[in-house]
Amino acid sequence: MENNSEIVFVLHGLNESLTHRQISFAFALTSYAFTVVVNLTLIATVCVDRTLHAPIYVFLCNLCFNGVCGASSFYPKLLRDLLADRHVISYGGCLTQMFAAYSYCFCEFTGLTVMAYDRYVAICQPLRYRALMTQQKVLQLLLLTWSFSLLEAAVGVALTARLPLCGRHVRKLFCTNWEVVKLSCVDTTLNNIYGFVLMFSHVSQTGLILVSYVHLVRAAVRSRSDRRKFFQTCLPHLVTLLVFTFSIVFDSMYSRYGAAGGAQALQNALAAEFLVVPPLFNPVIYGMNLQQIRSGILHKFSVRPEIPR
Repeated sequence: MENNSEIVFVLHGLNESLTHRQISFAFALTSYAFTVVVNLTLIATVCVDRTLHAPIYVFLCNLCFNGVCGASSFYPKLLRDLLADRHVISYGGCLTQMFAAYSYCFCEFTGLTVMAYDRYVAICQPLRYRALMTQQKVLQLLLLTWSFSLLEAAVGVALTARLPLCGRHVRKLFCTNWEVVKLSCVDTTLNNIYGFVLMFSHVSQTGLILVSYVHLVRAAVRSRSDRRKFFQTCLPHLVTLLVFTFSIVFDSMYSRYGAAGGAQALQNALAAEFLVVPPLFNPVIYGMNLQQIRSGILHKFSVRPEIPR
């Protein structure tokens, strides 16, 4: 057993031929660039358009910023590995990647919960919306979202960092908490309990959001304007929530109980789904469904013909 700080992990997620890796590099680079561009475009549109400075759009910007952070915890190392002969990562780099990826994950769950609360107040208590969702309240919710998420991730990484390791082979494209914990030489019951507590708490958040949507649907049925609000803001939020929850739960369960000898491409797709799909599709889903966002983007980036004098 060696000092953890001296360990260099070997990543075993990339076993394709050089030609396939070059194609994968082009695809990954395009996907990463598109993810960053669409998220930053939506953020810039909201920032420069004063009519979009409402709480729901502020929370949407937070979701997009978090998506860029999540994608950036995965793509740069993947792109480097696709061009390298050896796929390795230092112990410190592994813990850093884990912290960034899980901070994104927890912030996504909490951010979606905050957005559900905003939609609940807007549709079910419209007369109290301005009084409840003040600028100060919005800032407090954002601070709570990030503080809570970073703390959860830090505790998880700290619990993993204390473990002495007897192996260095990570069977994934990137470092995950469970893959590193499996390399430990000692009992990992505390890590397992903490992992299941986190999974239960965040899946419970999804349950609470779905319960709130029952009230939203009831309110939407009674009013045409509420129906329009529901389809424009709540429906894309619900799609985003379900896609992300499915990605996280499926990856967690497959990592623990999935067949070790399954197809590598399938394992890679399942492992990276929660870092690739939500950041890519969140701004697209919201941009297509929110008329104000769509109009703002077209207004800011359309080419206006010059009027001759």
